[in-house]
Amino acid sequence: MNLIAILRESVTITIFVFSMMVFVDWLNVRSRGGMTTALRGRKWREYILSSFLGSTPGCLGSFMNVSMYVHGLIGFGALVGGMIATSGDESYVMLSLFPGKALILFGGLFIAGIVFGAISDWIAKRMGISTCEECHLQQVHKDAIETHAWRLLKENLRHPTGPRILLLSLMIGLLVIAILGVVGPKTWDWMRVTLVVLLGLGTVLGMSGSEHYLREHIIGHVLRKHTVRVFLWTFGALLVLSFLPSQETVEAFIHGHIWLIFLFAGLLGIIPESGPHMIFVMMFASGMIPFSVLFVSSFVQDGHGMLPLLSVSVRDSLRVKAFNLVFGLAVGGILYAFGI
Repeated sequence: MNLIAILRESVTITIFVFSMMVFVDWLNVRSRGGMTTALRGRKWREYILSSFLGSTPGCLGSFMNVSMYVHGLIGFGALVGGMIATSGDESYVMLSLFPGKALILFGGLFIAGIVFGAISDWIAKRMGISTCEECHLQQVHKDAIETHAWRLLKENLRHPTGPRILLLSLMIGLLVIAILGVVGPKTWDWMRVTLVVLLGLGTVLGMSGSEHYLREHIIGHVLRKHTVRVFLWTFGALLVLSFLPSQETVEAFIHGHIWLIFLFAGLLGIIPESGPHMIFVMMFASGMIPFSVLFVSSFVQDGHGMLPLLSVSVRDSLRVKAFNLVFGLAVGGILYAFGI
């Protein structure tokens, strides 16, 4: 076990995830809730847009889907489809480790969200399951969010606050060590270039964003709620893998007990939290498990996108998870049968 190598890889992945999260959060803020209007309409529009929101990296899309659901703007099937398409914070890690296969996975989950969203509504109609009517979840305070502007950039540079100075110091420091190759790839491959570009964008956003955006979104949400957890779970998963027997031994065990692995991946996906599923991401990246197992894990789990719904309706949360578990195990089994 090389603890320094594990630590370095964990830091590299975390920096990549953090920089992507800042950019995705900015895109969400810039949309100013435009998806809210787009979600209104026919059922297939609900399935497509809720699955699209779910397939975007991180938890923002799933949070929006929950908000739409508890306010009666989308139905049960669209919520199920959105959660199927959601991969939580692991989506960022997958993009950093195996981007090509990650995009294939996200595309497959997006399609599955649409298809099984429609199937879920068909089943729900016959089971008497209706849209949640307990509309207690608060809307995001969009009016309080100022967009990024050059006038804010000038003002922020002239009178920077303490949190902004700390954030910019962090971003610039990360940018420098990424350029020098202290973390990340030693050569200028796609990952190093992407990392430098994203960190550069993050630095600009940190300088040009409003004080509200800085404190609530970057520091309060991305840094405190996501980045630390991503690092700890990534480091933990890599540490666990380092203690496993040889890869050949692990692969032999997995293939000899594949259905138990599928069941474990599905059951672990019930946990409404990003992190525990990271072990399957790392095992797939190491070639220990087939794509179908990773698909089941990503299919059933939704990061912590389910947490807002749990605060409103435990019953609906359990229903969504039950649908996703059954569908996920069925699809995963079919993929494995085809050698995927």
